[in-house]
Amino acid sequence: MTGVDIIGALLVDDQAVVDMHTAERIKAGALPDGVVLPALLVRLVSSVERQPLKRGGSVRTVDRVAVTVRGKTYAEQTKAIGLVRKACAGRTGDVGEAKSVSVLTAGAGPDARGPGNSFEQTQDFRVSFDAPA
Repeated sequence: MTGVDIIGALLVDDQAVVDMHTAERIKAGALPDGVVLPALLVRLVSSVERQPLKRGGSVRTVDRVAVTVRGKTYAEQTKAIGLVRKACAGRTGDVGEAKSVSVLTAGAGPDARGPGNSFEQTQDFRVSFDAPA
């Protein structure tokens, strides 16, 4: 399990996010060509694992995850960023196999023009979790 998996699960589990972006338009890695907008792209920016001194147990990992929203209009972009923040920021607990999850915001990127004159912006998150070693 990675921070990308955790953020993806939180997004898909949030009804307001899924109402705006069906689960098929929430992707990890890359958006397919010709994707229907609005869409969300979840990518890993960096990952740091605390190395345990003994084998077994779990490894505390901190991932920086970027969620890029791509919309047809600026209003759609800003609404999507708000929904993404609300779905993920401040979440704690277990998500899938990841234990002791903590999600904090880690900054937002600039407004940008995306492919096909779409409107884009990125919201970063700091995702901490314990994963099996």
